[in-house]
Amino acid sequence: MTDMTIRVLLADDQDMVRAAFRMILGSQPDIEIVAEAADGLTAVEQARALRPDVCLLDIRMPGIDGLEATRQLAGPEAEDPLNVLIATTFDLDEYVYRALRDGACGFLLKDGSPALLTEAVRAAAAGGSMISPSITVRLLRHMSAPTTRPPERSPAEPLTSRELDVVRLVARGRTNEEVAAELYVTLSTVKTHLSNAQRKLGARNRVEIAAWAWESGTV
Repeated sequence: MTDMTIRVLLADDQDMVRAAFRMILGSQPDIEIVAEAADGLTAVEQARALRPDVCLLDIRMPGIDGLEATRQLAGPEAEDPLNVLIATTFDLDEYVYRALRDGACGFLLKDGSPALLTEAVRAAAAGGSMISPSITVRLLRHMSAPTTRPPERSPAEPLTSRELDVVRLVARGRTNEEVAAELYVTLSTVKTHLSNAQRKLGARNRVEIAAWAWESGTV
């Protein structure tokens, strides 16, 4: 184990699901499962005690569900927020919307590929985010609807035209690699533009950057 190992907490009330995730993530040289929980209360207690790099939570669990656990661990009132990644079988807009609004940095469906799961865990550990491609654009359009749209945030300083190009593509669900390919720039350039946009918008992660793009009509 090295200093770069990603420490993960698994929380799901189904033993078979935890076993599958443990096998997928545990096979990666840079990921270690440090704790498991079968209910929300235990997940919150273990997360606060161990402070893993990523908390991988199911939504429907006994005690408190994954959404409430997310709010407690990563929400606006959390003193020292953790990186929470939701993995669920329920592709419901209300769940996705609430999870991301309460601080989750990613939302995955359990029927996604093992590669997507490991990529999402690595992204969450690095402060990034990942949403299952099947719900990304639909979710962000929902977040921009008049009935759900919060007051628009104004950037601390205007985004450059190139930063806006990157933000628009991110809001449409593109990965950093896809953005780089579409704009004919390097991956490091994309990351720099995203970092600048995040700072100017006061966003906590990639999801909030994308949400701003939809809320403000940039997309």
